[in-house]
Amino acid sequence: MTPPFVDDAGRPAADVLAELRRRRAQDLSLDRVTAYHFEPHRPELRRLALAAAELAWGVSSLNPVAFPSVADVENDLVATTAAWHGGGPSTVGTVTSGGTESCLLAVLGARERWRSLHGSASRQPLLVLPVTAHPAFRKAAHLFGLQVADVPVDPQTFAPDPAEVERLVARDGGRRAALVVVSAPEYAHGTIDPVPAVAAIAARHGVPCHLDLCIGGFVVPFVREAEGLPPIGLSTPGVTSLSADLHKYGFAPKGVSVLLHADDALRRHHWFADASWPGYPLVNPTLLSSRPAAPAAAAWAVLAHLGRDGVRALALRSREAALALAAGVEAIDGLRVVTPPQATLVAITDTGDPAGPDVYTVVDELTARGWDVQAQPARHGAPPTAHVTMTPGVADQLDDLLAALADATVAAAARGRAAPDPRLGAAASALATQGTRPADLDDATIGSLLAAAGIGAPTATGDGGAGLPERMAELNALLDRLPPPLVERLLVALLGGILTPRR
Repeated sequence: MTPPFVDDAGRPAADVLAELRRRRAQDLSLDRVTAYHFEPHRPELRRLALAAAELAWGVSSLNPVAFPSVADVENDLVATTAAWHGGGPSTVGTVTSGGTESCLLAVLGARERWRSLHGSASRQPLLVLPVTAHPAFRKAAHLFGLQVADVPVDPQTFAPDPAEVERLVARDGGRRAALVVVSAPEYAHGTIDPVPAVAAIAARHGVPCHLDLCIGGFVVPFVREAEGLPPIGLSTPGVTSLSADLHKYGFAPKGVSVLLHADDALRRHHWFADASWPGYPLVNPTLLSSRPAAPAAAAWAVLAHLGRDGVRALALRSREAALALAAGVEAIDGLRVVTPPQATLVAITDTGDPAGPDVYTVVDELTARGWDVQAQPARHGAPPTAHVTMTPGVADQLDDLLAALADATVAAAARGRAAPDPRLGAAASALATQGTRPADLDDATIGSLLAAAGIGAPTATGDGGAGLPERMAELNALLDRLPPPLVERLLVALLGGILTPRR
């Protein structure tokens, strides 16, 4: 099928850019988004990042021998990240395309290490994982053949129980666990896991421990330093690797992240090399072979320009605003934070009063007021929440956000609690009664379930239509009541429709 936006003769460059601007106008405003984008409100940083990325135009990170600048830039990023996270003289690292790739490589390396110790064991290695850990780790388990051992979390603090970690790591005489994961903070609620206790357990059993600092990597060290808390990182006994994203609080363009390992023996497990085919010998430290050098160059430029003091100042600005947001939420009748923020992430819920606001409706009302806030489902004993990632850009508009939140809460209370359409719930119950697995549902059945949920077919490519209802509260409340496997099947079908060219 010929792409509809390409014609035989081509179009003037000005027209092409105008069309791209029109399409970009559909997107979320980067100035008032509280997820996805990390806005420093420093225009010179964007200009610098773009200029640095342009200098790396065409440079491939596939071969740092052909492009020595790649090794220079990546070594500088690794060395800086290691210095700020307790690395030692043996610390090594890898620059990746983002947090997910960093997490995937950490799991892949742990699996390969486990295989080197246990050979072709018939049982799958275990990935010991708090239920609040980022789904990137579950994706890694799916891709690389590990079994996830879920660690429940406290429903008030959202921290995993170290005793449960110990029980899982010790299974089968301690021969099954390949990796233990902790987060600082976990994304959904902003809790920093009990890293020292869990890492010590992993070390006692000879199991690697990965610290997911993807979102907190360029915030948490400075917050803990400023607040007199002990550092957590590679200096924490038992932590053998960590991931930290530069495209978050390093304010680089996506995607660039750093994966650190305590020593090269651990890092080598995730490398791939092939000298057996008739082409050039291939060796990769990452999942990708050819990968752009531009994001890393931009990250290098931003860090070099800001310096440690500049990064620290932006981190503490975000931290201060997160605490102010949490205090402001507590002052709004009908809302509360689920746990005091430990870094820069704030999770907001309602008080559950039948006459009060529904947090999902509050999210809808905020959208109508120009603020995008993520709705998060009720899972593992946690209530439904609205998630805010605080950045310096949002901090500069905190008064506006709090005013919009207060106004949205009043409007949400007036609308009443979200009442999901019972048809989809009934259909899901019927499927469960019949013993049908969501993965086995055909497209027609999925289409009817989406229609029952009020989700239509995506509209033509380029106009931004995704077939979603204008207000999402009822749909979000309904998805809370469905089993996760069915939600996953529905979401795959929905996104598959969005990412299919219209004929």
